[in-house]
Amino acid sequence: MQEISLDAVDRRLVHALQIEPRASWNELAPVIGVDASTLARRWARLRDEGIAWVTGHSTEGQLSLMEIDCERAKLDAVVQELQRDPAVYVLDVTSGSRDLMALVFARDISGLSDYALHRLGRLDGVRSVRTHLANETLIDGGSWRLRALDPAEAQHVRPPRPPRPRAAQRVPDDLRAVIEQEVWADGRVPVATIAERSGFAPQRVADALATLRARGSLRFRTDMARAASGWPIYAWYFVEAPAQLLEAARPAITSVPEVRLAFTAASRYNLVLAVWLRRLADVNRFEVALESALRGARIGDRAVVLRIAKHMNQTVGADTRATGFAGPAASA
Repeated sequence: MQEISLDAVDRRLVHALQIEPRASWNELAPVIGVDASTLARRWARLRDEGIAWVTGHSTEGQLSLMEIDCERAKLDAVVQELQRDPAVYVLDVTSGSRDLMALVFARDISGLSDYALHRLGRLDGVRSVRTHLANETLIDGGSWRLRALDPAEAQHVRPPRPPRPRAAQRVPDDLRAVIEQEVWADGRVPVATIAERSGFAPQRVADALATLRARGSLRFRTDMARAASGWPIYAWYFVEAPAQLLEAARPAITSVPEVRLAFTAASRYNLVLAVWLRRLADVNRFEVALESALRGARIGDRAVVLRIAKHMNQTVGADTRATGFAGPAASA
């Protein structure tokens, strides 16, 4: 995998958008140190070249990590089928004792059960599925930072504005559905564009967006090609740890810069981590550091990701760039 080179302005722009993915170029210009029109051009290039992208997604539903074993001859066909599946948010081709790892989003546990039994269970080429239900997400990929801005600069990136005092507190289902589908396709889609396509008034769209974000039911994140991040190695860890230890170690887990995703799980392994590392040799070093931080815990299994096939709303190529919109999101 060839490294993708970004200059300092590109990296500062991506970091700023990781903090507030829908920030305007005028708001970011004084933070990054270049004018708004330059930032707009820079972002258009990063997006069009598949180096970075913004996704808005619902948080109301049940998340699960599914390990999938496939018939070797049909692995590519299964990958192509799941890339188009709206319930699959992340799809990784991995080493170790499973072929694929999929982060699957459904309305509830019943929906996940139905998906595992009737969708994956009947998919030609799938031999077995093991499911890890996410209990509590400690940190997710939207919280990972490139660290191109210094802490003082990062604090100057304005958080999203709260809802207007006169904004409706309830967002109708039809307006919410429109917004969720639009921001899933492009997290930076302008309010005016959503309004024009949907027929809702721009102020209603803006108010609904602000309300959904304020109550945490709609989140935005900026992702980037792993080859451009400086952290090209991607691995999953499955950990067994006493429950009391997990509670005590929560601050340590969430402060480790390599950890992109951490959630407690209702399965044999009660802690699942996804991490980015700088070198393959760091896999062993990270394990030593993790077991030192979580004394009494045991790493039961791990898997190095050989290829990312899908990430959020994008299919992903072998060079880790986004290659195209994967289709609409699953409805919660």
